[in-house]
Amino acid sequence: MKTFKLLSLTSLILCVPLLADEGHHHDEMTVQQLGTVHFPVSCAASVQKPFERGVALLHSFWYEEAKKEFEQVAKDDPSCAMAHWGVAMSLWHQLWNEPDAATLKTGRKEIKKAKSLHPETDRERNYIAAADKFYAKGKHEHRARAEAYSKAMETMYQRYPDDREAAAFYGLSLLASEPEKDKDFVKRKKAGSVLEKVFAEEPDHPGVAHYLIHSYDTPQLAALGLPAARRYAKIAPAAPHALHMPSHIFARLGLWQDDIDSNLASVAATRKTAAMHMGGESHQFHAMDFLVYAYLQSGREAEVKRIIDEVKAMAPIKEEGMDFDGRAYSLTWFPVTEALELHHWSEAAALEPVPDAKPAMRGITYWARAIGAARSNDLQAARKDVEELEAIQKALQSDHNKYEAESITDSLQQARAWIAHAEGNDQHAVEMLRTLAEKEDASGASGNHEMLGDLLLEMNRPDQALTEYEADLKTAPNRFNGLYGSARAAEMADKSEKANSYYAQLVKVCDGSNSDRPELSRAKALLAQK
Repeated sequence: MKTFKLLSLTSLILCVPLLADEGHHHDEMTVQQLGTVHFPVSCAASVQKPFERGVALLHSFWYEEAKKEFEQVAKDDPSCAMAHWGVAMSLWHQLWNEPDAATLKTGRKEIKKAKSLHPETDRERNYIAAADKFYAKGKHEHRARAEAYSKAMETMYQRYPDDREAAAFYGLSLLASEPEKDKDFVKRKKAGSVLEKVFAEEPDHPGVAHYLIHSYDTPQLAALGLPAARRYAKIAPAAPHALHMPSHIFARLGLWQDDIDSNLASVAATRKTAAMHMGGESHQFHAMDFLVYAYLQSGREAEVKRIIDEVKAMAPIKEEGMDFDGRAYSLTWFPVTEALELHHWSEAAALEPVPDAKPAMRGITYWARAIGAARSNDLQAARKDVEELEAIQKALQSDHNKYEAESITDSLQQARAWIAHAEGNDQHAVEMLRTLAEKEDASGASGNHEMLGDLLLEMNRPDQALTEYEADLKTAPNRFNGLYGSARAAEMADKSEKANSYYAQLVKVCDGSNSDRPELSRAKALLAQK
């Protein structure tokens, strides 16, 4: 259940261009702040730049502000059909969620309006027709809608080879229509191929850099995304998501300080724009999630406690079109991550569900409690927590929440494995975690090899444990527990050179921290003896 999830305040503020403090702020956002977009439309000349600004906002997933921009374009030029295309595209958060019936109805209305205005060019008509494939009437599943839109955008890409916007939106459509569990990454690789060509020609295009990061946001491909990650925040420094998104690659590669810098800047930018009544305030929780994880990997535990206290002190944030409570998720997930990453088993066992938390969030808490209790040898509590988790899964299945219900299956198996170990049934425990590790090998995920390594180390099988730790480090490099586990296993297996190498790497990853974690203290002490 891993997620991918020390600048001064002054330098953070300077990361974001200084905008006016109140009123409509889009006019002040320039190419230097949002990136270069060339999207000619047959609307009034006076709305050409605002329209392109709206597209730039779309490319950085600043959907709330893009919608406002396109709505203003429609007011300023009532005959501009593409303004209504823009509003419709702002309603569909392609990689974030699936539009509900009400949103689909609104988008359909915008596309109908766009068509009724009879756009002057074939190109514009084709863009509107492509969006219409997604918003078409009928009880079509979301994936079928996304696939139909992607096929239409492929035709656009082929028909207008010089239209870089068509290439960018086609690349995104491939990612949005990716099938579940595509271990060969067919659509990601195809998107990368399309987008890399444009990136070489137009390195300041916000969508191209952004979508390349998403294309490569998996352990097997992450290294390919580093050039785009290094570039994107410089392209669109006014967009909070643009400041955060590079950290998806940095986290995959274990570049913790780069990860931290990106997300500190993103949180600061989000709060600055929220203070100016611009949308997207809840986006900060995603950036904070990455901060918590990066701080824990690099020995900055005090910063994690600061973030948790900060979230507790925040008021609830409600945003239009968002049915996900980022604050409630953070209040659930951050303490769970802290307790499990630090191996504070009794603290994990004592966690309480956040009041009014949705079932899936409560499931996260009971998963952590079960593992914490099992690893504290409190079998009665662990079994009770597993029962709670089973009840939550059953309720989700009854409500037809298939994805959330399935996600609990692996959590249950992890908890049961540690219960089996506590009961003395080590072979069964190993088999359960081995199954999960093999499953994640196929999906490109990480975490279960490390957990299996922990189990094998407790069983005094250091050679086998080392194999598992090293397998996990291949997909999750520079993880604190992966490095320490590898070092400890190598040490117990009398592989002193390898042990010293891992201990040295751990100390380097935590360079500059004030961590008092016993694992880090032990690593430093052992290296000092050499």
